Amino acid sequence: MAAELTIAGTLYLDLLKRVLTNTVFNEEPDASEGSTVRYVEAAITHYQQSVALSMIPLARFDNLQSCILDVVRKDVPGDLVETGIWRGGATIFMRAVLKVLGVTDRVVWAADSFEGLPEPDAEKYPLEAKSFKSAAMSSKYYNRLAVGLEAVEQNFRVFGMLDGQVKFLKGWFCDTLPTAPIEKIAVLRLDGDYYESTMDALINLYHKVSPGGYVIIDDYGEDGWTYCRKAVEEFRKERGIVDPLIEVDRPCSYWRKSGNEIGGSVT
Repeated sequence: MAAELTIAGTLYLDLLKRVLTNTVFNEEPDASEGSTVRYVEAAITHYQQSVALSMIPLARFDNLQSCILDVVRKDVPGDLVETGIWRGGATIFMRAVLKVLGVTDRVVWAADSFEGLPEPDAEKYPLEAKSFKSAAMSSKYYNRLAVGLEAVEQNFRVFGMLDGQVKFLKGWFCDTLPTAPIEKIAVLRLDGDYYESTMDALINLYHKVSPGGYVIIDDYGEDGWTYCRKAVEEFRKERGIVDPLIEVDRPCSYWRKSGNEIGGSVT
């Protein structure tokens, strides 16, 4: 098993990122720009109304690739997990990286309701409730991010990535993650958008992340419509997590788990 990419492997993964994000011939929307309205309008055109299978920018794919390569290179034990997969683009890419590296002893776990986002409690999470009911999110293009399991499986199949190293966890995170048959995690990518989805993933999966593994929070910097940052900061404080958060782009940050938590617990 090679821990480094060949030139051919690098070229393949770079092209795959662009295919999955509809950026082979098109410029991607700037997720770091100040205007959320302009970004949403551009994202609907670029991602939702196209063949794109992922809405994460290329910088986040580069980050994901770097994290996977690092855990393979350093033999950090565990599988690769994403919570909130939409059309499956990032998890297809996870499987592709493992395949290019010849890794056969890790599984890609794809967790999603496959029914869209859960409706947030308007009293506890007013920003999220407003976003959930917004014209853009409820439109036929966003459809509250609902994509059925069969459609996602077909997307994996098209790229030759639907095999025994891919497992789907169908249902709301609060129901599926507490009993998910995942023993160890090397890369945990959270893209559940909302406070409760983020906290469900952290509470039920973080303790399975191996020291040296990575935790990626896709919406950490999105303070205009979600309380994702609040969930992460509360969890980190209560668990005594002092590992530095590193910014990928304005919305997305990650940390590498050192295992040096200083105490505390979340129940």
